[in-house]
Amino acid sequence: MLVLALAAAALGGCDKPKDFQLQGWVEAETIFVSPDEQGRVEVLNVRQGDKVEKGALLFGLDDDLQQADVVVKQSALALAQQSFTRAEELLRSASGTQKALDDARSNLEQAKANLAWSETRLNRRRAHAPVAGSIEEVYFRPGETVLPGRPVVGLLPPSNLKIRFYAPETEVAAISIGQTVTVTCDACGAGLTAKVTFISRSAEYTPPVIYSLEERAKLVFLIEARPDEPGKFRVGLPVSVSLTKSAP
Repeated sequence: MLVLALAAAALGGCDKPKDFQLQGWVEAETIFVSPDEQGRVEVLNVRQGDKVEKGALLFGLDDDLQQADVVVKQSALALAQQSFTRAEELLRSASGTQKALDDARSNLEQAKANLAWSETRLNRRRAHAPVAGSIEEVYFRPGETVLPGRPVVGLLPPSNLKIRFYAPETEVAAISIGQTVTVTCDACGAGLTAKVTFISRSAEYTPPVIYSLEERAKLVFLIEARPDEPGKFRVGLPVSVSLTKSAP
């Protein structure tokens, strides 16, 4: 009986979960807000570290040329509207033709489209926050000229923080998408968790080694997890990721 009890206890101990830790860091997917066209920064409403809401004005570029273009297109639209009205009147009095009316209508629609395009260009000289977040970086200051596509500010939404870590091939099978992991660091509070969102299908070396059967233990897989409380983490912070698995 004693032998059976010891055996049962040993089997029970084998089923008890145990934790293992992996090292990682906090990484950000920053949104880079940039202009469509070249211009000089005239308005900068944010500083590094500011919190902004969706739709808040971030910066504005000089818009003299765009405003002048809108005035020109507005004048062209007014003339096109007059021509269309005149063509309608002539057709009703049998002094005009259907073709003349169709041409006038086409010119009117083109003038409306041209004005809408110019107004869009003018509006885009003011950049607004596409989402709520924090300003991580300011790359240009008032008075500086920025090229198209060059970011003026870097915006980080809280949901764009992620934990990146590597798991050896001997442990990756114990990790699954959607699994909750515990994240700890020197400056973090207790009880922080994250959910696994990505597991690489390809192994890689870290650090780089020459491939051989003896070095297979150095093969690792990249894993990403989204923190449940992203506000508790800072970009670049080293962290430890704890997972639970069944003992062999």
